[in-house]
Amino acid sequence: MLRILKIGGNVLVDPQALDQTLSLFASYESPAILVHGGGREASDLLKKMGHEAKMVNGRRITDAATLEVVTMVYAGLINKQLVAQLQAKNCNALGVSGADGNLIQAHKRVVKEIDYGFAGDIDAINTAGFKSLLEGGFFPVCCAITHDKQGQLLNTNADTIASSIAVALVAAYEVELLYCFEKPGVLQDAEDDASVIEHIHPGSYAELKQQVVVHSGMLPKLDNAFAAIANGVRAVYVGNLESLQSGRATRLSL
Repeated sequence: MLRILKIGGNVLVDPQALDQTLSLFASYESPAILVHGGGREASDLLKKMGHEAKMVNGRRITDAATLEVVTMVYAGLINKQLVAQLQAKNCNALGVSGADGNLIQAHKRVVKEIDYGFAGDIDAINTAGFKSLLEGGFFPVCCAITHDKQGQLLNTNADTIASSIAVALVAAYEVELLYCFEKPGVLQDAEDDASVIEHIHPGSYAELKQQVVVHSGMLPKLDNAFAAIANGVRAVYVGNLESLQSGRATRLSL
């Protein structure tokens, strides 16, 4: 079993929640990959530098200045902090971006209705590269920076990265994908943490979107989750550390 754990949201900025989540990851005996974002930290740094973060449907508009900041935050500070904390837990973590080892190749998103700037849409996952790291005993810690193999770094949604890696490795492993954030699951009522929707399938997901129960940043997360399931990923769970451990997180299936 290969577990791919994506962490984001308040988990990254809550030291206790982050420590507990990394302890869970470090406890995995089978191969595992950690994928992380860092959008809130990047937005905070952008604000300090006099730039306002711009979001459309949960996705960041990445101009040149924003790309510099997200690269520093994602591939630098956060990635290396996570690696150091995992090493302290005897987990042989190795921090990577999509450019390292040509692990994730992407292209600059084509401008249609909205210009997302230096946002990257994934073209290819280096399956052999990830397998080599896993078989070598490493636990890759992958940030949300990709590249186009022409020298250009790109900002790619971390949920998309997690889903794409999961799909790419289905041929070699039985894959389980977990999205860990601050909420116990997908909620029927955003103000009520007890309103976790236990199971979502494509039909009910369409209804939840139509009713605007699911919106903003949750949309790309669930879109990517269903794409993973449709392409052979064994199971996808969305929740916080407690609900993921207890089996009460939202489960997604066909």
